[in-house]
Amino acid sequence: MKALLLEQYMQLGYQDVPEPVISPTDVLIRVKACGICGSDVHGLDGSTGRRIPPIVMGHEAAGVIEAVGADVRGWQAGDRVTFDSTVSCGQCYFCARGEINLCDNRQVLGVSCGEFRRHGAFAELVSVPARILYRLPETLGFAQAAMIEAVSIAVHAVNITPKSLGDTAVVVGSGMIGLLTIQAAKAAGFARVFAVDLDDNKLAAAKRLGAEETFNPKTVDVPAAIQALTNGRGADVALEAVGAAAPIKTAIMSVKKGGTVTLIGNIAPTIELPLQAVVTRQIRLQGSCASSGEYPACIELLANGTINVDEMISARAPLAEGADWFKRLYAHEPNLMKVILEP
Repeated sequence: MKALLLEQYMQLGYQDVPEPVISPTDVLIRVKACGICGSDVHGLDGSTGRRIPPIVMGHEAAGVIEAVGADVRGWQAGDRVTFDSTVSCGQCYFCARGEINLCDNRQVLGVSCGEFRRHGAFAELVSVPARILYRLPETLGFAQAAMIEAVSIAVHAVNITPKSLGDTAVVVGSGMIGLLTIQAAKAAGFARVFAVDLDDNKLAAAKRLGAEETFNPKTVDVPAAIQALTNGRGADVALEAVGAAAPIKTAIMSVKKGGTVTLIGNIAPTIELPLQAVVTRQIRLQGSCASSGEYPACIELLANGTINVDEMISARAPLAEGADWFKRLYAHEPNLMKVILEP
């Protein structure tokens, strides 16, 4: 079969690779669409240590079942499906609690690190355990379904963030995950959602997708502006979707005393933290990792139009052209957000 293989850092080749071999509990999926994640782009140069060549990347995908393992029940060839990016073991302490994103034996499709290598979905075929499959409605296209993994990250972050009727949320970062988080926060019942970003085009998109007010830190004191709109208190919660020191500080300073900051972004492995502001204002900081059982809800939110992903899909292209699109994303081409590759 054909696949887009990371042969060595900064070198992707569209080439023939062996077809996956499925175990009795696996399914073989013919991939119809797979999104290029920011983590794949960051993995291209080896800086993350999570894409050690050779590896077929890709974990945001949807397709059609080609074959099922001998022990698989409830699925058959021809079923339209998507699947979790996280391959949880189903056996450990955290899996037993339903916290599959915290699985002690967690693997991720399209990732190669010191602990495991698991080829992903930038290929004609991919093998996954049947337990991480989800059925797609006929009304949902494969390109949109390839966005479910990203939607689940936003939905999970909002789900673990405390909320009360009438609360205000500020989303710091209006890239793809930020835009999805804005929509998820609105769907969850936050009365007002504010958006923050350095890019006015992204802020315009945030406004179209439900943000009540938008703020660019280059031109406005964001915490002061948010306090002015919240009776001098600040937002009840902030969701940070960048993962760097400056936006995390903005999130912390934009919430009220006793507020919550949920950290989704993960660009910098370490940051400088305004500790005194966190302690003296009794701010709750929490991380949000991947998703944990939100896929069915995300499928429904996409199918009924509550969350719109079309705004974020910049291009759809054949898998054979994947290396060129990776280069464009790696170079931070303006106005290029999500690229969907179609084998």
